[in-house]
Amino acid sequence: MVSKAKKIVALSGGVGGAKLAVGLAEVLTQDELLIVANTADDFTHLGLRICPDLDTVMYNLAGIQNTQQGWGIEGETWQFMQQLGKLDGEDWFLLGDKDLATHTVRTQLLAQGENLTDITAKLFKQLGVAVNVVPMCNQSVSTQMQTDEGTLAFQDYFVRRRCVPVVSSYQFSDIELATIQPDFAAALADEALAAVIICPSNPFVSVEPILSVPGVREALKKTTAPVIAVSPIIGGQALKGPAAKMMNELGMPQSATAVAQHYGDLIDGFVIDSVDADLQAEIEALGVACIVTQSIMKTQQDKIDLANICIDFAANIKGHRV
Repeated sequence: MVSKAKKIVALSGGVGGAKLAVGLAEVLTQDELLIVANTADDFTHLGLRICPDLDTVMYNLAGIQNTQQGWGIEGETWQFMQQLGKLDGEDWFLLGDKDLATHTVRTQLLAQGENLTDITAKLFKQLGVAVNVVPMCNQSVSTQMQTDEGTLAFQDYFVRRRCVPVVSSYQFSDIELATIQPDFAAALADEALAAVIICPSNPFVSVEPILSVPGVREALKKTTAPVIAVSPIIGGQALKGPAAKMMNELGMPQSATAVAQHYGDLIDGFVIDSVDADLQAEIEALGVACIVTQSIMKTQQDKIDLANICIDFAANIKGHRV
């Protein structure tokens, strides 16, 4: 029987994070769970404000995600993009006909002066999703990749160039102007906080932007609740996205251990896949509690099982700041 937490905060990027978010939403009540999504890869395209990670989390929680692509909406059509291409428009970033409605409504509400938190809540409500999901901040922050092709905005690197350029560093423009989202800040300061779970998202461009919002790292170090992370690297590879490629280009070993080292003293526990069981001892030698489990989430039950494992793991370790 899973020991239910008083309050869980989950930090999520896109595809991998969204899957664990679904599992957590299945086993925790709305009052027990707050999901915080990365917004540093948000950008304005064709005049529309697009929030890829927020939308991936939203579509997954609504049960309408495109399971084959990992992003977008199931049963999508592409007439807009086809016509855009005929008109020699910018068709490198695919926007499905249904997906366009999300971006259009968000853009209109932003123009009317509403903030991203309130807009996100409205979109979730309209899709019938009763889960508390907030952006990491309401201000605009953008991930910039330093590559052998020069500085590229994240979506240019990730989508237009398909992660081909070699990365030497990255930064989050305007992060110093951001303010931690109020519900996020309150949850981290709440005495009822039982754990912070860093979902299996890219540690550099999905999780680090959240951690880089002024005040977040300090709040995480101050809380007595355990902070645990799920490795996005399994057998030296990322299931989705450029995390492993980036590790190699940044001079890091492509391993779960390197991810744990990257998070450093911010985390108290680390979850690795059974494929990497031989790494458990060296991760524990870092002073981090480590458990081995089946962490690949192919089915709904896989998501639920991993969520339960993370919650139980957190309940049985203490934050190193206690």
